[in-house]
Amino acid sequence: MAADTSVEILQKVLENEILQTAKAVEEHLDAEMQKLDQMDEDELECLKQRRLEALKKAQQQKQEWLSKGHGEYREVPSERDFFQEVKESKNVVCHFYRDTTFRCQIMDKHLTVLAKKHVETKFLKLNAEKSPFLCERLRIKVIPTLALLKDGKTQDYIVGFTDLGNTDDFTTETLEWRLGCADVINYSGNLMDPPFQSQKKFGTSFTKLDKKTIRGKKYDSDSDDD
Repeated sequence: MAADTSVEILQKVLENEILQTAKAVEEHLDAEMQKLDQMDEDELECLKQRRLEALKKAQQQKQEWLSKGHGEYREVPSERDFFQEVKESKNVVCHFYRDTTFRCQIMDKHLTVLAKKHVETKFLKLNAEKSPFLCERLRIKVIPTLALLKDGKTQDYIVGFTDLGNTDDFTTETLEWRLGCADVINYSGNLMDPPFQSQKKFGTSFTKLDKKTIRGKKYDSDSDDD
């Protein structure tokens, strides 16, 4: 009997919260509608022009990104090309891979999807075995490793799958969330609410490294993933 009473009380509390939320949303919409109703034709035309200008600017920015190779997941043929690619884009995700490592193929699949979704970021891959200088400089010891760069500097790393639930079955949304934590993509979700199927299973901690310049800074990992 006491349990039933507790359930009823909880239901009433939830119903009240839902009603309050709905009321707040309705009041906000009413205020916006009233604001529009009070605008004269000149003000409405000015608002329309501002929105058109914003859309035009966004489209121009997108075209600029596409012209620099954004929007697709590409392989960089050499270390020299890597520096040029990083230099011309603000946000870069680079996958250091090896042909014989199965987990690199898993990473490829997710990055291909995200490259098309997040045009604001350049997504690259670089063969670690053909890039001894960069691997030495960045201390790339674990394959796969994602180097996350902003303005030519390494902002963060994703080493192996540890930050992605330590499982081969992590979702694209999980990797997207992790990239959002590093601020190298425009993440629209809630960073405080990672899209893990089970937080007890996956955990919510992840490696967060100090910002490093791409040339000569130290990076180590104790992971033995291959």
